[in-house]
Amino acid sequence: MTADRLVTPRPDWSPRGDGAAPPDRFARGNGAGRAELGAAVELIDAQVRDVVRREGIDPLRNPASVQRIVAKVVREYDERSLTGIVPPIGDLEAVSREVHDRVAGFGPLQRYLDDPAVEEIWINEPSRVFIAREGRHELTTTVLTEEEVGDLVERMLKTTGRRIDVSQPFTDARLPDGSRVHIVLGGITQRYAAINIRKFTVRATRLADLVALGSLTPHAAAVLDAAVAVGLNILVSGGTQAGKTTMLNALAGSIPGSERVISCEEVFEIKLPIPDWVSMQTRQAGLEGTGEVRLRDLVKESLRMRPSRVIVGEVRGEECLDLLLALNSGLPGMCTIHANSAREALTKMCTLPLLAGENIGSRFVLPTVAGCVDLVLHLGIGADGQRRVREIVAVSGRIEDQAIETETVFGTFEGVLRRAEGQLPHPERFQQAGYSPSGLLTELPPGVS
Repeated sequence: MTADRLVTPRPDWSPRGDGAAPPDRFARGNGAGRAELGAAVELIDAQVRDVVRREGIDPLRNPASVQRIVAKVVREYDERSLTGIVPPIGDLEAVSREVHDRVAGFGPLQRYLDDPAVEEIWINEPSRVFIAREGRHELTTTVLTEEEVGDLVERMLKTTGRRIDVSQPFTDARLPDGSRVHIVLGGITQRYAAINIRKFTVRATRLADLVALGSLTPHAAAVLDAAVAVGLNILVSGGTQAGKTTMLNALAGSIPGSERVISCEEVFEIKLPIPDWVSMQTRQAGLEGTGEVRLRDLVKESLRMRPSRVIVGEVRGEECLDLLLALNSGLPGMCTIHANSAREALTKMCTLPLLAGENIGSRFVLPTVAGCVDLVLHLGIGADGQRRVREIVAVSGRIEDQAIETETVFGTFEGVLRRAEGQLPHPERFQQAGYSPSGLLTELPPGVS
């Protein structure tokens, strides 16, 4: 390994899955990158890395210190260029930004990570980098090398405690800025590693924010605000990128500040404005095959932490059974699930617990789901890329012909979310909290026409 290498390659990893470590593209004088920036930029890059190494700075954890070093080195270089000793550089700001991205950021992808309009970034192969804006995706002009892809993966996993190798070809991790990255090793994909970076942009922390964004009507927001406050169990459903996690965060903004909330996720994404909140995430098994912490383990442990409410980022497997058992004990909760409609979300909630073991049958699961889930919110993305609530369905708790009865409280009619004929479940909870269930459904909030 060269003296300038800041990220130690693992010998069991390769973007191709063949065990070969990627070459050192950051060695002094190498000059490889997404574009030839010239000898001047390469020299500045090398000098910055020397200073970073001498001062013992972790670039990914302390980008501000790297920025200070870059500014100093660029300024000194510009002064030397006036004497003709070194070639001049035209745009000092562009060079500083490029060097900083290479040393303390994620190189060619950093500009997309910094762009607030970009929601997601993915790499199918080095020459095909895509981004998504406002629900629509596009192919960028960014062209990487196979070595650059390998280096990006190393940097992304360096601070996460996650790993990827032949024995563990998939991984989920969280970048320092909160973005979620999913990586599939080459060999599982046809040739190159596939990378997805889903940026977590906090655009809504309360239901009122979703109203302002056009994702929810004021009337529906008022009903949901009351439903959360009184402790109804809420299931948020929708497709990929429909805004389920954003909705979960907005709903959590209506939780009374006196409650103690425990959240369980595969990767940290939930952000709650609650003082008494503990967040937990899963953990991969180590190289010895031990130490794995599954989502269902977190749900079980959360019950030992004196919660007033539990939130699960997403249920997609056997952890659904543990969540149902928690909700069945009288503990209020919320979670998200992938589904095509509110009713299909309930069907999936009845199916996933069966994965927990042969001794779990539908005769137990069906009435448990009917008795635990109170409201289902279904979200979708329109042709214009706008994320909207499509329907809000109430679960009555009754079962007819092996199907859970539901009532549509709000539905989409002619493209607009409107009040339907369904009624809210557990009206006594609303009354005890000082709400009028019938008034919530028939009267708009003050000041709303």
